[in-house]
Amino acid sequence: MQIVGYETAAGGAEDHAALLVACDGAVRSESLAPGTALSYTLGERHCAGTVDESVHSPCAREKAPYCDQHTSRWACARCTGDCDLPLPSCTDEHAVYLAAFAPATFKVGVTRSWRLETRLREQGADRAAHLRTVGDGRIARQIEADIAVDVGDRVRVPTKQNGLHRTVDENAWQDLLTDFDPLATYSFEYGLDLTERPVAETLATGTVRGTQGRVLVLDTNGSTYAVDMRDLVGYDLETGETDRQLQSSLGAFQ
Repeated sequence: MQIVGYETAAGGAEDHAALLVACDGAVRSESLAPGTALSYTLGERHCAGTVDESVHSPCAREKAPYCDQHTSRWACARCTGDCDLPLPSCTDEHAVYLAAFAPATFKVGVTRSWRLETRLREQGADRAAHLRTVGDGRIARQIEADIAVDVGDRVRVPTKQNGLHRTVDENAWQDLLTDFDPLATYSFEYGLDLTERPVAETLATGTVRGTQGRVLVLDTNGSTYAVDMRDLVGYDLETGETDRQLQSSLGAFQ
């Protein structure tokens, strides 16, 4: 078995994240609904190959999660609007937004307008503001680039993990919004109910507390861990809990 991908809980309260696990060419979805018990040991890690619907084509190359042959590069990843609208989706109506991650990390972003709330949940945003709706992706990227000079347009996963137990600094968020006139604002809850920062780890053993964006939160042996699901992609799996020595959270000693 190999972890070959993941799905975030981008659909809201009724949706649940999942790991995509391949075995003998077939792919199944391993639910990450709260309360689910995972009992896997991570083995060797290598390229996750490709998944076409429910069929997996493996790859033995060592680079993970994907080798050069299986790495796809999104044309819009670093676009600032100086382009010729290379993708069909570029001509769709786009939304420009601000996203907040507890306690006080902010970013600007763009997405097709019909995907706005989905995109915010994919990223694990705690708060958000819809700033503008524009006719195409090129205009949106130009606006994004201007705002990013002051706000920034990326937030690393470790930064998100460090704030999982915190709430958004309301004063800082409102101060940021005073420079804009949002069309709508959003507040998201993920049900993690954390009182202390979880330990950053890479494991697939424990009881699922929940997910926030691509961060999986697991309880095991009295400690709580935050796992970047992308860091799991490519690992071979063995059935059975890990016996690897893990750092304990402070809550384990209370």
